[in-house]
Amino acid sequence: MRGAAILIRENVHHENPRQPPHEARTFANVTPNVAVLPQYPPSPNIACMLHLDYAPGDTRARGARPASRHILLIAIAATTPFSPRITQAAEPAYPSRPVRFLIPAPPGGTVDHIARLIAPSLSEQLGKPFVIDNRAGAGGVIAAEMLAHAAPDGHTIGMIYTSYTTNAVLRTKPTYSPVTDNTPITQATWSPLLLALHTGLPVKSVSELVAMAKAKPMLYGSAGNGSGGHMAAELFSTMAGIRVTHVPYKGAAAATNEVISGQVAYQFAGPITVLALGRAGRLRLLAVTSLKRASALPDLPTIDESGVGGFEVINWFGVAAPPATPGALIGRLHGEIKRALANTDIRARLASEGSEVVATSSAEFRAFLARDVEKWSRVVKNAHIRAD
Repeated sequence: MRGAAILIRENVHHENPRQPPHEARTFANVTPNVAVLPQYPPSPNIACMLHLDYAPGDTRARGARPASRHILLIAIAATTPFSPRITQAAEPAYPSRPVRFLIPAPPGGTVDHIARLIAPSLSEQLGKPFVIDNRAGAGGVIAAEMLAHAAPDGHTIGMIYTSYTTNAVLRTKPTYSPVTDNTPITQATWSPLLLALHTGLPVKSVSELVAMAKAKPMLYGSAGNGSGGHMAAELFSTMAGIRVTHVPYKGAAAATNEVISGQVAYQFAGPITVLALGRAGRLRLLAVTSLKRASALPDLPTIDESGVGGFEVINWFGVAAPPATPGALIGRLHGEIKRALANTDIRARLASEGSEVVATSSAEFRAFLARDVEKWSRVVKNAHIRAD
């Protein structure tokens, strides 16, 4: 309440029992018994009453010099928890400036596409621009390191996806931890990968591709070392019993161009990257990497049902903040991103491209990251996969 006062009552009990307690000043080095009472009768100008009761022997009468600072501190400390009407300093507005949105890939790939879908909604909802900052290279490591060292004030966030965990487990000396070098906000979406081939190959099924790879040397492309496509292809080679040479590129779009031109035979990539090209006849889509068929592609078989039993890889995409970002900011960002993903047009667009909205909580996303690290650590160890 504006202008609320604190009423202080002090009683000093004297050694002489015949002398009644009297209202007096406080004394230096005296610790009274403190009781905080609601002011009664109620007054709009008094927040509460502080009652100070001194035991005998505390008077130390030498003219009873006041210790006003002492009593003021006691009054403030005692009344703070009981006085919700006392005005507190307002929280600073968030965001107070444009927010940098780190993307660990160049323009054109799935992770970039998802960020560009939600960034305009976040800008509108929060009143400040969310500026896309593509930091491609090293399979997403550059952006991951930038996120790990950014200020935890909510003005830098980043997209993270499958390669965020796989890159860390592929390297003997990783430069970041997928579990501790971020504050998860939400897992936004997931989708299967698609096995996409150069149209000039005389291959119409997974089994025919495996047979060709066993008969002659082949190359496959990926978005970079440690990317989801890289890991999926290496797991596929291990489970199918083939050996194919990996050619890493700076982003999924660059790898796709090389598949189209025939420089490499195939790639594993997200629907957003290759689905339209497959429908247009510029790529041949053979299968999906999930255990069940994708709702957007019901006629495309799974690799599991095509002869490589038990094969499953999904591509996930999430948003994270730097380590130690306050929980209040994470909660705000989670709510705003979830709201953006609930937009009917955005959901319809993602569904048509084979992606499913998840929008998990921060805690759920953190647990997911830990499980993903554990999963890919086993795969790397068992398949002897290396970063290059």
